[in-house]
Amino acid sequence: MTARLYWAVADSWTIVLRGLLHYVRQPGNIAWQLGFPIVSVLLFGYVFGSAMSVPGGGDYREFLMPGMFGMTMAMGFMNTAYAVVYDSGRGVTDRFRSMPMAPSAVVTGRGVGDLIGATLDLLVLALTALAIGWRSNGGLLGTLAAFGLFLLLRFALIWIGVLLGLLVPNEEAAGSLFAVAFPFAMISSAFVAPSLMPDWLGAIARWNPVSSTVTASRELFGNPAATGGTWIEQHALLMAVVWPLAITAVFLPLAVRRYHRLSR
Repeated sequence: MTARLYWAVADSWTIVLRGLLHYVRQPGNIAWQLGFPIVSVLLFGYVFGSAMSVPGGGDYREFLMPGMFGMTMAMGFMNTAYAVVYDSGRGVTDRFRSMPMAPSAVVTGRGVGDLIGATLDLLVLALTALAIGWRSNGGLLGTLAAFGLFLLLRFALIWIGVLLGLLVPNEEAAGSLFAVAFPFAMISSAFVAPSLMPDWLGAIARWNPVSSTVTASRELFGNPAATGGTWIEQHALLMAVVWPLAITAVFLPLAVRRYHRLSR
């Protein structure tokens, strides 16, 4: 049992190192992943920011930045899915399956590697936020807890990305996942308080897992939160933990099962 656990961890770490090596050798992908959120910060913060209002008052840029962190983490599953499809299309996944390695190594290694990449993305975006004047007023522990919630959400969504990557047939189909990721991130409290939306759209936004994470992080950062009176908004911190755990509990086993059944 101990030997099996050791090799499962060792094989997973090998997959993690492989993924990190791809980051180093393909800096263009990093530029693309970071370019979109950075441009979005400039667009919403400076172009649209003067026209935006925060219910209850407050600086819109302080309201915006936790939303940008959440959007970046939410849309990351699209990159995960594309990477999985890329490996499958070139036979890399099949070669892994033919090797004497732990069956869970490819899936868990991909998850850990993507989480490390997401941490780097979040760090660069946080530095960009500081450069435009955003500050956390929640103290060290509150700030670390908020960033922890973002990574927890990203960790949960990784498994959706892995599952989708194993389901879609080719890279072209994986590219179309942007049409799923974009509304998932945008129809939330990331940029606008749900109370300012039409009632039906505001209800969807309130129950979006991204909204719970973003609202909870705003409270932890000490930034304007524009929290409404609904149950889901009043318990944002609780749901920022419950949503990712529920997503992981559903999609991690599905991703592992799908990987095991690829050749059947």
